[in-house]
Amino acid sequence: MKKVIFMDKYPVYTLELEKNEVSQTNILQIVEYFKNKIENHPVAKHIATFDHYEHTLELQGEINPDILGAKNVIFCFGKQLPSSKVLAVRPRSIGICELKDKYIIEFIEAPNEQLHEVMENWAKELKI
Repeated sequence: MKKVIFMDKYPVYTLELEKNEVSQTNILQIVEYFKNKIENHPVAKHIATFDHYEHTLELQGEINPDILGAKNVIFCFGKQLPSSKVLAVRPRSIGICELKDKYIIEFIEAPNEQLHEVMENWAKELKI
């Protein structure tokens, strides 16, 4: 995984996987993979899957022509609610982008180091 600071402030983790490096054959299968990981985690709860590509098309927005699909798997690891501030960093989202030859998995750094490691492991375990 590679960490970059997006827009000079957001710590984004990125994993690029060639399509021949994963057993899934399309973006929907990768979404299902993450949903399964979330549903089998003792604390995580799946909230929704957002089709960012379709949303942008409906708005007649701009889409990089290399992007074939873009979805967000939205979920929460929330086991504690110590203050209102935690609402600013929850829920979590894992972005999945499909290009012609690869998938890009991205998410913002989680405030909880252990749960961040869980997300990194989920992404890395896609690679066969």
